[in-house]
Amino acid sequence: MAIGERIHFFRILRGMTQKYLGTIVGFPERSADVRLAQYEAGTRKPKAELTAALAQALDVSPHALDVPDIDSNIGLMHTLFTLEDLYGLTVSESNGEICLKVETSKGKDAHELRKMLYAWKEQADKLSSEEISKDKYDEWRYHYPEFDTTQTWAKVPSQALGDALVKMFQDKLKPDK
Repeated sequence: MAIGERIHFFRILRGMTQKYLGTIVGFPERSADVRLAQYEAGTRKPKAELTAALAQALDVSPHALDVPDIDSNIGLMHTLFTLEDLYGLTVSESNGEICLKVETSKGKDAHELRKMLYAWKEQADKLSSEEISKDKYDEWRYHYPEFDTTQTWAKVPSQALGDALVKMFQDKLKPDK
């Protein structure tokens, strides 16, 4: 699904008009709906800053908007083939059902993908057992990995922040000898 279709999907899900969403992200009111329609139709692709603003307005992760182009079955299959190459994704059959597996022997990235899939399965199981609502499940999916509690995600401070802290506390640092 292209980014424009994802914007449209979440806008409708949130009950917003094109004009309303367009004005929230900073387009002039007179052209907000036209501009947003261009992004939804795919005639324009939003830059990273606009994608981030749209994601914030739609209350989703920017990753939920910018997904690989899987508009066709052929495109989806090639996405799966790429996952096979990169992560050791394999296809098999179990009890008459098609199953996808991650071969962790493919390396660290395959192992990480497997952990992420288990996190997804955990949430899907909670939904199935009615431990969480569909709304909570969707909130987890649309904010992934922000709401994932099964893994440790760390943000590294920027170099500018580090430099500013050093400058701020320079008088308290021991001089080099």
